Amino acid sequence: MKEGIHPKYQECKVTCACGNTFTTESTEKEIRLDVCSACHPFFTGQQKFTHRGGRVEKFKNKYNLD
Repeated sequence: MKEGIHPKYQECKVTCACGNTFTTESTEKEIRLDVCSACHPFFTGQQKFTHRGGRVEKFKNKYNLD
């Protein structure tokens, strides 16, 4: 790597909208997030799985076929 052309890689404080904070390394001093692993539905298990069905299923249900 060439000297003097790359930004400084430093410790960074990451803050989420839910209040969770942690540190990592980045070229930024501070990063603010909307969603982190502590509040994201996929990681917390609050994700809802609903079978909405496709067009064929909706058509069959609408006209009582099957």
